[in-house]
Amino acid sequence: MNQRIRRLTVVLIALFGVLFIQASNWQVLQSDSLKTRSGNNRSSIINFDKPRGQIVTADGIVIADTKRVADIPDAATNDRFIYQRQYPLGELFGNITGYFSYGYGSSQLERVQNDVLTGTTARQQLDAIRGGNEDKPLGTVQLTLDSRIQAAAKKALGDREGSVVVMHPVTGAVLAMYSNPGYDPNVLSSHNTATAGNAFTTLTNDDRKPLLANAYQERYMPGSTFKVLTTTIGLETGTIDLASTFKNERAWVPPNTKKPIRNYGKKVCGGDLPEVFRRSCNIPFAKTAVNIGPDAMVNGVNRFGLDEKIPFDLPGAAASTFGGMAKDFNNSLALLAIHGFGQGQVQITPLHMAMIAASVGNGGTMMKPYVVDKSLSQSGAVIRTTEPSVWKTPMAASTATTLNQLMIGVVQNGTATCCLRPNNVSVAAKTGTAQLNAEGQVERSHAWIMGFAPAELPQVAFAVFIKGVNDEVSASTGGRLAGPVATQVLNAIFALPK
Repeated sequence: MNQRIRRLTVVLIALFGVLFIQASNWQVLQSDSLKTRSGNNRSSIINFDKPRGQIVTADGIVIADTKRVADIPDAATNDRFIYQRQYPLGELFGNITGYFSYGYGSSQLERVQNDVLTGTTARQQLDAIRGGNEDKPLGTVQLTLDSRIQAAAKKALGDREGSVVVMHPVTGAVLAMYSNPGYDPNVLSSHNTATAGNAFTTLTNDDRKPLLANAYQERYMPGSTFKVLTTTIGLETGTIDLASTFKNERAWVPPNTKKPIRNYGKKVCGGDLPEVFRRSCNIPFAKTAVNIGPDAMVNGVNRFGLDEKIPFDLPGAAASTFGGMAKDFNNSLALLAIHGFGQGQVQITPLHMAMIAASVGNGGTMMKPYVVDKSLSQSGAVIRTTEPSVWKTPMAASTATTLNQLMIGVVQNGTATCCLRPNNVSVAAKTGTAQLNAEGQVERSHAWIMGFAPAELPQVAFAVFIKGVNDEVSASTGGRLAGPVATQVLNAIFALPK
């Protein structure tokens, strides 16, 4: 009998051991894989259905918040969740806030600021231990963007595809960054899976790519706005100066080709540097790029941050590009000539173009751009704050002063004179009309304008980009089409209470 009991005891101990090992395997070793297994959505539901902090603009407007479903008038009565993410201004800040969705995860600030918004930073956990903040948001992300300037940018751009970027040239703080097309994140954050799914499919299948912020996640041929870079490099290398003169001509054949380069509209154009800059002649800048040479030209554009990822606090920033390395131009000076006035394979994001304008206005120093001013805990304590910092120094202060004067000439008696006329504010600017079609093909062009104001003591830098998707855009120029947009935005900015 005792032997049987001993055998039974051994068997029970062995079975208990197997049970213990299996339980440990499921609960510890296999825990992560179980949580992420496609058939298990319990963890996702738990993490999704929690309060979440606010995202607030510089002027105090809440643009992302969490509400109880019971407090939302149009919410489904049979909703299985307690909380729902809300975006009061919808599409206006959609490319900034991003979305927080049960089926599609999160994007933009909702993703990169998740620790603050969910209250999981060390400071917020300390606040939770102390208590007394149960009725306050878990955390607040406060932005540099102003809802009034953002709204002005949207209104000025209208239904045209493109973007408006406004930033502070001295700090790098982004004051507005609006992209069209955009999207309403409320639809993707809907608890109705069919509604959210249909919306996501529509957005991802849209050739215009509304889920990408074209202001900084897409890059485009800059046209004559690029002449700011070529002029800078020419001045910095001593290739040109204010006394440099260029022949009045309609066409010029660069080295290594028989195909001529022409001025916009096949016009005769020439004169000294201030003259060709304000009139935006193509041939002088093509010649200047060739005279600078491949090595110095590539080194010069790299000083502006081209072919390098911009250090931005929103995810997915596209890198602007000069379209080749020095070795690519050594045997193709004709290509270098074309790139010298912003054609060919040169592509720049609107955000980067605003940064280039800002660097001129800031005495030659390019600051890192940012949209998050600071993040706060439930108690109001600062968790993180963004300190302005330098990214590049593409030019000397003396060169920036020269560029400032050249850009003032564009507004006073050049390609922007017609249409960049804000109320009682001096502006320095450069226009651009990027021709996308080959000679003889249907005309297609992007319209650009970039600059800063007031010209004598810059407070804002800007870039306006309008995509050449139709005849209206392609038949016009950067000054005539983008200039009025910039004018409306600047008027709105300088009308704000001091």
